Amino acid sequence: MMKEVKSQMKVGVAIEVLWRKYAKEISFVLPKLAPNLVRSIEVIEGDGGLGTVYLINLGSEKSSLGYQKEKVTVFNESLHQIGMQVIEGGHLNHGFTSYTTVIQFNAVGESETGVDVKVLYETEAEETRMPEETAKAILAFIKRLEDYLLKQGS
Repeated sequence: MMKEVKSQMKVGVAIEVLWRKYAKEISFVLPKLAPNLVRSIEVIEGDGGLGTVYLINLGSEKSSLGYQKEKVTVFNESLHQIGMQVIEGGHLNHGFTSYTTVIQFNAVGESETGVDVKVLYETEAEETRMPEETAKAILAFIKRLEDYLLKQGS
């Protein structure tokens, strides 16, 4: 049975800027801003849109997960929504049979964006904190991205 964890926050960056950096430049931005989470991201196939497969080498904070391959399963520019499913390694080596994150950006004002994170997963384990940790890590990264973008603009 599919379970889900949800989390959200608001950032002081316009939706188009946040979407471009997160959805289209993630492989450059994430290792630069969060090397403890992700050492490197390589595009194995695709152009960053739907169906793209990334090889993600995880950083020291997530070294127990090693690496994982993720496939973009949701990519909707008009709704500013992106979803990535783990297809090899990482979480799948830790008792999860399915693990997907979906991020939705919503314009709150001219220079504010709401961020909704949903982690959908199936697992054999009774109790696991990984989905909550994933949601927290995504929001922490988006907070770093906000700080970075605000500094760039000033």
